[in-house]
Amino acid sequence: MKPVEIKKGIQWVGAVDWNVRDFHGYSTPKGTTYNSYLVMDKKVTLFDTVKLPYKNTLIHNIRKVIDPEKIDYIVVNHVEMDHSGALPDIIDLIQPEKVFCSAMGKKALLQHYHREDWPYEVVESGREISLGEKTLQFVETRMLHWPDSMMTYIKEDKLLISSDGFGQHWATSERFDDEVDLDQLLFHSAKYYANILLPFSPLVEKLIANVKKLGLEIDMIAPDHGLIWRTHPAKILEAYGKWCRQESREKALIIYETMWQSTEKMAMAIADGLGEEGVEFKVLNLKLNHRSDVMTEVLDARAVVLGSSTLNNGIMPTMADMLCYMKGLKPADKIGAAFGSYGWSGEAVKLLNTALEEMKVKVVDPGMRIQFAPTHEDLQKCVELGRKIGQAMKGSSV
Repeated sequence: MKPVEIKKGIQWVGAVDWNVRDFHGYSTPKGTTYNSYLVMDKKVTLFDTVKLPYKNTLIHNIRKVIDPEKIDYIVVNHVEMDHSGALPDIIDLIQPEKVFCSAMGKKALLQHYHREDWPYEVVESGREISLGEKTLQFVETRMLHWPDSMMTYIKEDKLLISSDGFGQHWATSERFDDEVDLDQLLFHSAKYYANILLPFSPLVEKLIANVKKLGLEIDMIAPDHGLIWRTHPAKILEAYGKWCRQESREKALIIYETMWQSTEKMAMAIADGLGEEGVEFKVLNLKLNHRSDVMTEVLDARAVVLGSSTLNNGIMPTMADMLCYMKGLKPADKIGAAFGSYGWSGEAVKLLNTALEEMKVKVVDPGMRIQFAPTHEDLQKCVELGRKIGQAMKGSSV
């Protein structure tokens, strides 16, 4: 991909990764991008680099704009290796005057690359640097989603270079939000939030409040992954406001894994009960739905209903995987219940209830256990469980 001017004197010089399919447990069936930005001013400045295999793509794109050795500054908004993997080679190539980063950023760079000789300049939140015609203002965003994270605001362009905030894992030939379907873009943004930023929601809420407090006028948001928000920055800010408050709607998820379809029959009966209460529901078989897609659905769901057969006195493998993943992402303000079939011991429902309680999900029923294959009467009880969950959703204040 060739460089693209996103504002006068500011070029996208990053790389598109069409082939990546997994980001530490998050499925990326549409690939991703590693966005890097080059500001042409009295002091030429590069914002972040790219994943190491894309180093030559970055250098090639920079050369289309300027001799890399004429770059004066590098701003490291985020040290994670998909943004800093090429940094050592880029620094060796261009020999910058300064490498700007947060205090935690410097610590992380030293721990990753062990280079004491780099020209680090630590910046605090609110500090401003003049590049000539353009002024940079740094905004620390610690733990969004690493301790080193920060964003950079270019005042004259009303441009927020937002690091991993407001991004998406989506490889496209287009660079801007108005060049793609907005609903698809918001979906990819929601998946990104649900699987990366959800546990840091209180900090996202503080960031949005801080942006308002600082009086930053945002005309464009340029994240480190995915499309650049030039037409709809207000849309993604509004969405983040909703997601960080973990606002839910009248939607229930039945998430299950089954051995011989008895638990699946229970899941379908619970779904019938939810339907009788007139609430939206989705039935998600973990053999067919990736954990990260399930978490995207969890983002705005009010109820989470978990089902598993009992296997070796425990729960089924993909359910164990799902619970480990979900606990780490810390969804909040949900109600839930558990169900499952068993042969002779039947521990699964108890373990699922414990997991729900550990995630601070309000359990609205002790759970439904059925030995071997469910009878018509058993399935009717499952329908009633679905109705009970639906009624609890309607009356819930969480």
